Amino acid sequence: MVSRDGELPIRKTGTTTVGIICSDGVVLAAEKKSTMGYMVASKEAKKIVPIDTHIAITIAGFEGDAQALVRYMRAELKLFAIENKRKVTVRGAATLLANILHSGRWTFLPYMVQLIVAGYDDKPRIFTLDALGSLEEEEKFFSTGSGSPMALGVLESSYEEGIGIEEGKALAISAIKAAVERDIASGGRAIDVAVITEKGIEISRHEV
Repeated sequence: MVSRDGELPIRKTGTTTVGIICSDGVVLAAEKKSTMGYMVASKEAKKIVPIDTHIAITIAGFEGDAQALVRYMRAELKLFAIENKRKVTVRGAATLLANILHSGRWTFLPYMVQLIVAGYDDKPRIFTLDALGSLEEEEKFFSTGSGSPMALGVLESSYEEGIGIEEGKALAISAIKAAVERDIASGGRAIDVAVITEKGIEISRHEV
């Protein structure tokens, strides 16, 4: 749908998301504000989304694009499990998503998202993807969205090798709070925190 001035209407998520590799799992965190231009569209947006029992995605970018990708990935991973009698690896899921994103560059508009794909197979893993399908595995941590420069500053100064889950959760929350303080597009009523271990995914809400 095109507006009268010829521009595409945009719904985007002004966002800060964080992913941290811990000794026994992955910690993801995200604030909950969603913006539409200069208007706050939601204070309760969900930006951490499981796509399998051992893999989750954090979302930064256009909300509609992200929702379509989540539906696509959930269907593809279910088909993979049925056909192969096993769950896909985290790298396999991230590679599939990278291929989907890359294919979008030949259409009218690519998927306007920046994503973290995180999970646990033989160890905790974090992959980051941009709108054109660039794929990188992160060994320590990463942050996406408009508040990521502030969050990365906290992570760079405080992250330690072998950090445990509880320490990782505290660090992730601190990084998100730092971004919320300085990034006008990040905020909301709470911070969502997901812990992914060999036992699965647990998501909790932390009031701010």
